[in-house]
Amino acid sequence: MIKNFNRMRISEIKKILLKRGFKVYKSTNQSIQKELKNFFLISLFGIFVILFFFSLPTGLDFTKQALKSPEIIDNNSKMDFYKTLAGKSIKKNSNLDKELNEDSLFDDIIELNENPTSSVRLSASTLNELFKDTKYNLKDIRKSKIVKPVEIGLLPYEIKKIESSKKRKELFIQIVLPLIIEENNRIKIDRKRLFVILNKNNNTKSEKQWLKQKFEQYGVVKNDLSTLKVRMDEIPVSLAIAQAAKETGWGTSRFAIEGNALFGQWTYTGDGIKPSGADNNATHKVMKFKVLKASVRAYQRNLNTHSSYREFRKARAIQRDNNEKLNSLELVNYLDKYAETGVEYTKILKKIIEQNSLKDFDDAKILPSSKKIKNLI
Repeated sequence: MIKNFNRMRISEIKKILLKRGFKVYKSTNQSIQKELKNFFLISLFGIFVILFFFSLPTGLDFTKQALKSPEIIDNNSKMDFYKTLAGKSIKKNSNLDKELNEDSLFDDIIELNENPTSSVRLSASTLNELFKDTKYNLKDIRKSKIVKPVEIGLLPYEIKKIESSKKRKELFIQIVLPLIIEENNRIKIDRKRLFVILNKNNNTKSEKQWLKQKFEQYGVVKNDLSTLKVRMDEIPVSLAIAQAAKETGWGTSRFAIEGNALFGQWTYTGDGIKPSGADNNATHKVMKFKVLKASVRAYQRNLNTHSSYREFRKARAIQRDNNEKLNSLELVNYLDKYAETGVEYTKILKKIIEQNSLKDFDDAKILPSSKKIKNLI
């Protein structure tokens, strides 16, 4: 029986299977290849779908980061700034430069005061020799407008013993002049960067961080770029020298010698020296510093932020807007609130400026000690 089965033809087997209800298909190489191809395509598509959904979150996150714009500060106040500084637009009822946040106003000054760079007190004779050896004299400066980068941290005790008022004044100017110019240069560098930011439609993350620091430094609220630009500006050199001379008696006062206080700024809470003869109920003191440089910076910050000198800043902004040089003899008129004598105080400052030809130093520039400062000269 088995032998007979082995001899049966394929066609006979097919007939038997058909009679019993089976369906028989003819298999060819072509159909097998087609089925394998379909299986391969389906498998490939399945793998692709799995990989797609697996990588979708990562892809979306990458796309989000790639297309994300850098952090910006919308320069909405740029338009207000030009409106405000366009001549007549600066009015007494303007909201510009009105509010002040004092939280971080003097942080950099406190840091400078706690970490002085030059706190050695030299004698008057030593300073005169130093200035002579370095050929640092006011006569040359008036002509060349170039100042040697000399930083003196403390006034000499002997300055009040110099009998010649001319020599005493000259030594005092030689000491404070580089300090005033250096602090003005710091502001000039910041102001230059601010101009770059104002001329852009939006700002980068680093610019945003820098602006945040400057808003705090100048007590600006609501990220007002217009107010920052009005406050972040220089004090004319001649005006600063005149005020330092008036407040210290050309460097001879107790406040200047003991407390390095060049500008007679008051404090009600900080470290200071109580004026002799002051009323027993008086709570104010004259602010005290470890070095003269900190006193200069505090003075500039005071004029640039305090509400008493808002009119001073407006007048300075108008001069800037008219492309004029800062004129100390005009700006001094707005410092009547600096002293109790009011207008008389401003008249004295004018006399000091004129009689000592201090405007000769307004255009003076310190020899560069850094690339940033060199670019400003």
